[in-house]
Amino acid sequence: MAKDRKLQVKESTITVITQNETDFISLTDMTASFKEGSGLIGKWVTNKNTLEYLAVWEHIKNSNFNYPEFEVIEREAGTNRFIMSVGQWIERTKAIGLIVKAGRYGGTFAHKDIAFNFAMWLSPGFQIYLVNEFQRLKDDENNRLKLEWNLQRTLAKVNYHIHTDAIKENLIPQKITQQQAGFAYANEADLLNVALFGITAKEWRETNPDKNGNIRDYATLEQLVVLSNMESINALLIRQELSQNERLIELNKVAITQMKSLLESNSMKKLK
Repeated sequence: MAKDRKLQVKESTITVITQNETDFISLTDMTASFKEGSGLIGKWVTNKNTLEYLAVWEHIKNSNFNYPEFEVIEREAGTNRFIMSVGQWIERTKAIGLIVKAGRYGGTFAHKDIAFNFAMWLSPGFQIYLVNEFQRLKDDENNRLKLEWNLQRTLAKVNYHIHTDAIKENLIPQKITQQQAGFAYANEADLLNVALFGITAKEWRETNPDKNGNIRDYATLEQLVVLSNMESINALLIRQELSQNERLIELNKVAITQMKSLLESNSMKKLK
C-alpha cells in the first residue's frame, strides 16, 4: 500500500493518496492558502458548470454513474433552493471521482483530473503550479520504479539458471512428467518464501484474499535482494545434499542476517 505523498504548491502542502491504484489529491489542502478556506469546495460543487463537468467525467470513467439522478440535480442547479455538497453528490450519483475521508487527516479528495479543474477554478496560476508539482512527483516515482525494476531484472537473470539447474540435477528424479517437475519448483519456491516471509504462497493468498498477485509482488526492495541471494545459496545447499528441513533453517538464518544488513545500509537508502 502506497504511503501518502506531499506536494508543495506555493504556501500549500497538499496530500496525495492512492486508492484502488489511483491518485487522489486533497482539495481541502488546496484551499488552505485561500481566505475562505475549505468553504470554497462547497461553492465549487454547487456551481452548475462544475456539476456538468463532473457528470461528463463520471459518465466516461464510471459505468455505475447514476445519470438519471444527475439530470434531476441539473434541473435544480441554479435555483435559490439548490444545495449540494460533495457527500450528497457521491451518495446521489454513485460518483467515484471524489472522496470524503473522515478524521484528523481527512478531508475532500479528488481524482487528479477533477483536482486540476478545481485548481483552475481557484486560480489559473495555482493550477499551473499544481500540475507542474504533480508531474514532478510522478516523474520521481517512475524513475524509482525503473531503478527497482532494472535491479530486480538483473538479479533474477543472474540467479535463475543457477537455482533451476540445481533443482533439476538434485531434486527431480529421472524420467518424471513435466507436471511433477513443476511441483518440485513450487515446493522449492515455498521453501524460500517460508525462510524469508514465514509463510507459503498459499497461506499468503488465504490471509490476503483482497489482494491481487502473490506474496513476492508485495515484497520490499530489500526482501527482493535477499530473495535473489537466497536462490543462489539454496542451489549450493542442494548440491551439498542437505535435507529440506536443514536448508530451511540455514536459509532463514541468511534471511535474518542479510535483511538486518540491508536495512542498515546507506546504499539501499540511496536507492530508495
